[in-house]
Amino acid sequence: MYDANYLISRLHAASVGQETRNFARIPQRASMTFGELFAGAERMAGALVDLGLEPGDRVAVQVEKTIEAIQLYLGTVMAGGVFLPLNTAYTTAEVSYFLGDATPRVVVCDPARAEAIATVAGAAKVMTLDAKGRGTMEEAVVGRGGFTPVARGADDLAAILYTSGTTGRSKGAMLSHKNLASNSEMLRDYWQFTKSDNLIHALPIFHTHGLFVATNVALLAGASVEFLARFDADQILEAMPRATAMMGVPTFYTRLLDDPRLTKDRAANMRLFISGSAPLLVDTHEKWEDRTGHRILERYGMTETNMSTSNPYDGERRAGTVGFPLPGVEARIRNEGEVVPAGEIGVLEVRGDNVFQGYWQMPEKTAEELLPDGWFITGDLAKVDEDGYVTIVGRSKDLVITGGFNVYPKEVEALIDDMPGVKESAVIGVPHPDFGEAVVAVVVPEGEGTSTEAIASGLVEQLAKFKQPKTVILLDELPRNTMGKVQKKALREEYAGLFA
Repeated sequence: MYDANYLISRLHAASVGQETRNFARIPQRASMTFGELFAGAERMAGALVDLGLEPGDRVAVQVEKTIEAIQLYLGTVMAGGVFLPLNTAYTTAEVSYFLGDATPRVVVCDPARAEAIATVAGAAKVMTLDAKGRGTMEEAVVGRGGFTPVARGADDLAAILYTSGTTGRSKGAMLSHKNLASNSEMLRDYWQFTKSDNLIHALPIFHTHGLFVATNVALLAGASVEFLARFDADQILEAMPRATAMMGVPTFYTRLLDDPRLTKDRAANMRLFISGSAPLLVDTHEKWEDRTGHRILERYGMTETNMSTSNPYDGERRAGTVGFPLPGVEARIRNEGEVVPAGEIGVLEVRGDNVFQGYWQMPEKTAEELLPDGWFITGDLAKVDEDGYVTIVGRSKDLVITGGFNVYPKEVEALIDDMPGVKESAVIGVPHPDFGEAVVAVVVPEGEGTSTEAIASGLVEQLAKFKQPKTVILLDELPRNTMGKVQKKALREEYAGLFA
């Protein structure tokens, strides 16, 4: 009965005939079988339809990571809707923009935030789901039976994920059923996932890495997961002897290396450790291999493209690189419209079934970054060596990646610049041993009495915690070139050792 829905039919296929097999082992909760997972998703789909959801409508979700949230994702797609996950750290002010732009039919949030979210939800129906999977969404599915998935094709939208631009205005990347299915199917095969695998899933599920890579790959392979609410070294190390794979961000690996319980014996059953969402230091690669006997596989992707490159499963995994373009993905490095020779730096562009459909209600922005022939301009500076390995060397848009989360300086700068006693600011990312990069605000005060404490405290209610500067620095003036442009590169170099 699932065949008509392009993505759901594929996610469900590996579990056919294996409904009683365990899908998720969940700490402090009963495990969940594949059959229970999809039965719950069907009930979610029915509840959403009763709430007025029609094919193409958006369902915005800002909830803690639970297996019910996964069922809500699957149920949204089953019902023909478009899933819109939002970072749980976003403030109500930040959520207001997303809801105003996407105009969802349904918004699901934590019960503690329902009243605040209702003030910015417009005409959307506000439902709730807490960290234990309880709330009005749970109540809405009680007593429901099955649901026949709504017919949706390869090019129909399955999700919208927001990714900010350098102007500070967030862009909704539109991802189709084929974008998600083709990329996850390819990753399943490339990384050799099968039903024998047990994946440690400690990633959040409000972005591509945790939701569309980890979850979709596991489902497509018929693999089971150790479903952890968040990174927890105790839980990960406890699960490792029975697991076979883990997907994480660099912070996972640096924190686990600080734990003496991480040993070769503990990792003996593992076959694969994958890292992404931020650059992994060569030092971390080397220490991990020395401690566990495993070499981390690093890959590269974006919200707009899912995964585009990966170090090989079989073959040399080169530290400092993100490997080769994945099967079905083309990549090129261009500078001023011309493809550059091996070893030279330019802007990375990619093309393939993984590339998104454009930005929600932003045709001009789409035209700037998604070329008519299908090439997407990533904005990341990169180079390719003689052997074909891709290395990301910088970001043309000054994006800061901290703990695997994207922070766009312009958004933070705009808030700081509006504060009394501030003349101007520059927000940069500098190396951090735990988070990969730390957000640092360099501020030029105007007049007397401006303090770093006042600036930092003024951002607490305005920004998610991961966007807030770890340090505020006061300077008499910002470095500029002859054209008057702020030289952020000089600031990054000057404060590179701040957290060393």
